[in-house]
Amino acid sequence: MSLTPQFGSIVPSQAQQLLNTNYLQFNGGAGAGDTDTFAQQYLPEIYEAEVERYGNRTLSGFLRMVGAEMPMSSDQVIWSEQNRLHISYDGVSQANAGGTTSTITINPGAVAGVSNVISVNDTVVVLDPVNGLEAKGIVTVSVPGAAGTITVQPYSNVNLTTQGFAATGLKVFVYGSDYAKGSTINSGDRISVEPTFTQYSNSPIIIRNQYVVSGSDMAQIGWVEVATEDGQSGFLWYLKAESETRLRFEDYLEMTMVEGEYNQVPGTLASNPGTQGLFQAIETRGNIQTGFTAASGLDDFDGILKNLDTQGAIEENMLFLNRQTNLDFDDMLASISAGQSGGTAFGLFENSEEMALNLGFSGFRRGSYDFYKTDWKYLNDASTRGAITGINSIEGVLVPAGTSTVYDQVLGTNIRRPFLHVRYRASQADDRRMKSWLTGSAGGATTSTLDAMEVNFLSERCLVTQAANNFVLFKGI
Repeated sequence: MSLTPQFGSIVPSQAQQLLNTNYLQFNGGAGAGDTDTFAQQYLPEIYEAEVERYGNRTLSGFLRMVGAEMPMSSDQVIWSEQNRLHISYDGVSQANAGGTTSTITINPGAVAGVSNVISVNDTVVVLDPVNGLEAKGIVTVSVPGAAGTITVQPYSNVNLTTQGFAATGLKVFVYGSDYAKGSTINSGDRISVEPTFTQYSNSPIIIRNQYVVSGSDMAQIGWVEVATEDGQSGFLWYLKAESETRLRFEDYLEMTMVEGEYNQVPGTLASNPGTQGLFQAIETRGNIQTGFTAASGLDDFDGILKNLDTQGAIEENMLFLNRQTNLDFDDMLASISAGQSGGTAFGLFENSEEMALNLGFSGFRRGSYDFYKTDWKYLNDASTRGAITGINSIEGVLVPAGTSTVYDQVLGTNIRRPFLHVRYRASQADDRRMKSWLTGSAGGATTSTLDAMEVNFLSERCLVTQAANNFVLFKGI
């Protein structure tokens, strides 16, 4: 609370005396609309050190935990992924071919790349996923090719149509073959199955940033004691902003690999093709789990396991989750290990009243899978996805651990790579993984007549998401 002049005006005193006529009010920080003045007897105490109210503000680190970085020299990276080993077709149609035989059209929709490779005397299973009907039979006639069909004689000698099989939307797969004694394979009866693969590609994008400070500002002395997220501490002034620009750019290198999308805008933006990030790769080629909660967590999670069984069945997996989903996993695990009668107390030790109780789980095993979970700061930070919850919000991701085998088009051989890895442009002449350079005429740079120092940052990179069918993206509802 400040004094107010009692005699109508403020009159300077000739001596340093505390009078109500020479007291100037300083309203710094008191509220909106307050005015500040330093023409007063006692100046405010100013703290030189910054208050780190948001803690460590950097978000990178995710890709360093689960992937690797490797150079490349092209505008595009192409890799091929193996298809399934066994012969199976979904969405086939069937019609009675006379008697109890049925003609099954392998590719009724004429989808590109789908071709009939089932041979005569192959034994097949025909499934109707709608009503659960199934029938086993032997192939008596096969027409190969994209418009191929097979004629199946059911072993049960029944008409599939009269048995209730639908005309469309069936599944058929080969489980073996059946030949008579002393038989030979007639020319054309046996179709050679050539191994096929699916090809994917991604293109690097150029990420840039710049920080500029004028020469005049560099000549002004003004120091602030700081502590930066990269472990440095001490007194900085204009380089404080440069340091934060660098840290922000390093975060962009990872955020772009996570959030990137292909650019489908024609015209002037055609020169900015975009790149496929982690989220788009999983949404396009992976698995989506919506609305995971502790209440139905175990049932929902078992559904994820069943789906993983149909994919690569990779034993070890990492869970990177936001805070709420991480707590949902803890609640799910604690509810089945609550220590009540008939239950099992979680933990590897005997709890005592003097021991701090750990209510979180860093890993668990369910079925034949091991899961290791951790918080993903990127999904918790309020300046990024931490401020978004609810409908369609991204709440976590399941990433398979280890490596995968793919065919490298450049090397011409099978190679093993982490499921997630970054490719950056590099050659003997230029390494574009992370470049920084100074231009201008200040701060030690003497490259132009510009009276400033320009700090430039550049990187050219893309993310390779291999075997995305083994990834799971957790989304809100």
